[in-house]
Amino acid sequence: MSPRKLKASEMVLEILKERSKKALGFARRAILGEKIESEKIREALEYYTSSWEIFTHPGFFSIACEAVGSNPDKAVKVQAAIAMLTAALDIHDDIIDKSDVKHGRPTVFGKFGQDIALLLGNAFFVSGVTLLGKSMAELPTEKAREIFETIKKSMFEVGNAHALELDSKGKMDVIPEKYMQILEMKAVSVETSMRLGAIMGGGTESEIEVLTKYGRILGILATLREEFIDVFEIQELHQRLQNECLPIPILYALQGENSGRIQELLLKKRVIGKDVDKLLDIVFETKEVKKLKRKMESLITYACNMTLQIKNRQIRYLLTQLVTTALEDL
Repeated sequence: MSPRKLKASEMVLEILKERSKKALGFARRAILGEKIESEKIREALEYYTSSWEIFTHPGFFSIACEAVGSNPDKAVKVQAAIAMLTAALDIHDDIIDKSDVKHGRPTVFGKFGQDIALLLGNAFFVSGVTLLGKSMAELPTEKAREIFETIKKSMFEVGNAHALELDSKGKMDVIPEKYMQILEMKAVSVETSMRLGAIMGGGTESEIEVLTKYGRILGILATLREEFIDVFEIQELHQRLQNECLPIPILYALQGENSGRIQELLLKKRVIGKDVDKLLDIVFETKEVKKLKRKMESLITYACNMTLQIKNRQIRYLLTQLVTTALEDL
């Protein structure tokens, strides 16, 4: 039997994983080298980093760095620091959302409990800040200041997004436009990775701004794609019904004439596969969700036009691929 041909979105993900390998490897060695006496925390650390390849933020950094004509391998330490800080936020987010499982695999919170997850997230944060500080000491003062300011702004925006999201958990009457603003704020994580890659690569002010704006759009599209995917997955839908905000396609669909049918399905004691199929048929046929998809198409077009300002043809093509796969299979 011939091997299955990868979809465009899968190919892009593989590229991002490959571009993230060196930074994640460096980060893993660095944090495993720390003096951690608790066997439980070390076990949780080994568990988390064993599947760390799903993290793609160093890949975004790498692409932006190369887009401005530099070699991303020269900035592996900074990429590793970003990966550690992202890991800290990821683990803490699972605690807030009480996420036992993510991408079909138990989270650190789900497998080891809240206390271990909190301590591990703290360890990643401290290690990330320490490594970042050491890396910045080797840079010109102005560049180091710009990087620190970018990261500080990003972390506060992500924190504000999660704080605002707390008011929407477990509710069906959330205004979708309000939740959209929260998702757009969360997109700052991708924007930051690309901005930092452009800064570290020595990009011009114009190049840095183009990749920053592109990164925000890419982050929004990637976040919206995940929102759509969560409607398909029963386990994720259960999790979001209980502890998080409903996926935004459902929030938009609840504004339409089929709101009653949607609520009836969601309020069942147990949502099963047949219920999800019915839910998908209803949600994806609403004019509100079709409008949301058109918005995504507009963002894709806008982002593709922005890539025309990138001189490197291979990177320009890759940037186009990153955004055009956002609607694949949706």
